[in-house]
Amino acid sequence: MATPPDSTQVTRGSGLLEPFLAQQRASRANRLIPAELRSGRILDIGCGSYPYFLSHTSFEEKFAIDQLPPSIGGSEIHWHTLNLNDHPELPFNTGHMDVITMLAVAEHLDPASLENLLKESHRVLKPGGRVIITTPSSWSDGLLRLMARLKLVSAEEINEHVFAYTLPLLGWYFGRGGFEMHRVRFGYFEFGLNMWATAER
Repeated sequence: MATPPDSTQVTRGSGLLEPFLAQQRASRANRLIPAELRSGRILDIGCGSYPYFLSHTSFEEKFAIDQLPPSIGGSEIHWHTLNLNDHPELPFNTGHMDVITMLAVAEHLDPASLENLLKESHRVLKPGGRVIITTPSSWSDGLLRLMARLKLVSAEEINEHVFAYTLPLLGWYFGRGGFEMHRVRFGYFEFGLNMWATAER
């Protein structure tokens, strides 16, 4: 039986640690966004029907893309319902966004879709804009599936993971997307369970 949507929901399904993990992703992403970009536009790709990060970040304009419609109405977020695995094209003009985030999204995309989506992100970002990705470390997949069985994380989300990335592999995909490697940065958080990566246009 599905959990009814409410203002405290952070993801589909349920899991004891989901609120903490959503907060950690949002906190990491917010620290990676320069203050000077916040007067512009942000696009959160794969934000989920409960857009936790966009609700906890400050920007002049906020945009969202997810395959599901929003579960909570009355939002300041401009919403687009799209399946980017099937059609990895962004419905925005070239140079429209200052920041693009993909938090806990890459693992849900097949590699060809991720490559096309990074190409689209490169096109849609303004010069000096930034794309930010978080994704589980490749070695943590088995642990996450165990945590899902123990109801610590959302089984609905974990069961849709289709690929596990490493930092060098993310760097390769950034390059395929058109980003220059000297503008790419990487790191780990949550005790190495998750990775972050940023690339500047």
